[in-house]
Parts: sequence; structure tokens; C-alpha cells
Amino acid sequence: MALTPFPRQDVRTLADDGDEYRFCSTCAFSQACLDEGMDKSGLRDLHMLVEHTGPLHAGDHIFREGDPFEAIAAVRAGTVKTYMIDRDGREHVLGFFLPGEVIGLDGIDGDRYPVNAVALDTVMLCRFSFPKISVLATQLPGLQRHLFRLLSRDIGRAALLAGDWTADQRMAAFLVGLSRRLAARGFSPNRFQLTMPRTDIANYLRLAPETVSRVLKRFQRDGLVQVDRRDLELADRDRLEELAGPVLRS
Repeated sequence: MALTPFPRQDVRTLADDGDEYRFCSTCAFSQACLDEGMDKSGLRDLHMLVEHTGPLHAGDHIFREGDPFEAIAAVRAGTVKTYMIDRDGREHVLGFFLPGEVIGLDGIDGDRYPVNAVALDTVMLCRFSFPKISVLATQLPGLQRHLFRLLSRDIGRAALLAGDWTADQRMAAFLVGLSRRLAARGFSPNRFQLTMPRTDIANYLRLAPETVSRVLKRFQRDGLVQVDRRDLELADRDRLEELAGPVLRS
């Protein structure tokens, strides 16, 4: 099911408990607000830019390559996959975005989105009109710096798997990276779900699907992880961190 870019529905302020404004603990912009020491009026300015979108369901497109760039969005719930299709019709998975992370930043350089973004499960978004948030960022240097940090983080993740790494190193880096990102938003770092299909993980890691399955089975046999369908536990984090170290440059 294809949707227009960031369909506008269920529009309301992000959080309003009467006379107070506050942000979700997983909000992608919460650190910027803390850095700014935003008072009530400052939070109101940012709240005025927020539109809640969703729920979107697995397979719903948030935007497609070539759609006009109008907004960025923070994932409030669920997982979003970004991908592109090459000239031969093959899909290339570019990334996965978790609650508290921002999609659409790669559209800033032009007037159209350069990739596709699709919901992998039930997704809720907080949509920010980019022209409006750009104006607000000129008044709030902390917000502007935070946008730059988010953009550079996306670029860094895209480069992580460009080296000549082994399948074990790639998988370990993927799992440790997910763990760190979830921990940063207050979720469990050691027990979580792989919300993306194994085929998508394989595509992202530039591995064959059977290789991903084989590596996960070996990790489980060696006591590094415990896997039950999509549920995963990091059983020996130290060994995984050591294996992932060269890829994550930790």
C-alpha cells in the first residue's frame, strides 16, 4: 500500500498535560532541548511543529525515492527500513531506524527524497516540517547542532560496513550497534527483538541470507547469543564487542 509522503492524520501536539510541555523519553530531539535549557515557551515553539502520523502498517511507504522533500520525522514506535532499487531492479537495504531516530535527513541536500522508507511493523511517527524547523534552528543553536549530529551519525553508520570484514564481524557489529542504539533510548541493551526479516539483515550486511542464519546459529552454539525466532539476547557481550570492535572502531 503506497501512501503520500508523511500522510497527515491523527494530528496533535506531542505531549501536553495542561499547563506543561514535555517530550517523550525516546524523542530524537530531547537532548537538543536539554542542551538549550528550553523553557515552556521554547518547548511550545517546537511543539507547534509536530504532527503525529500513524499508525502505519508493515509495507506502508512513508516516502519513496523522488517524492518532494518536505519533512523529517522521528520514529515514535516501530521500525523503518530505508532502501533503494538499482537499475537492474535489485533492492539495496540502506538502514533500519528505531524509536527515537530520525528519517528523511538525507533529503536535506535536494528537494526530493533520494531513497525509499517503508514500515517493517506498526510505526508511529512525529513529523516535522523541515522549512519550519530550519527557521526555529536559527533561533536555537542547540537544535541546529543536534540536526548536524543526527546527519553525521547517519553518514557514519552507512560507512561502517564498507570495509573488508568477515561475516562474523559484520553480524557482531550489527547486533552490538542495535544494542547501543536501543540503550541510548532507555531500552534493554541485552534483550530485544530483531524486528527486521533475516533477508533484510543479510541485504544490509551484504551477506547471503543463509550466511546470516549460519552465523546466528554458530553464535548461539558458542554462547554469544540466545535466539528464539525474533527474540534475541546478548549472552556474552564482551566477546561480541571484541568481535565487532574493528568494524565499530571502538
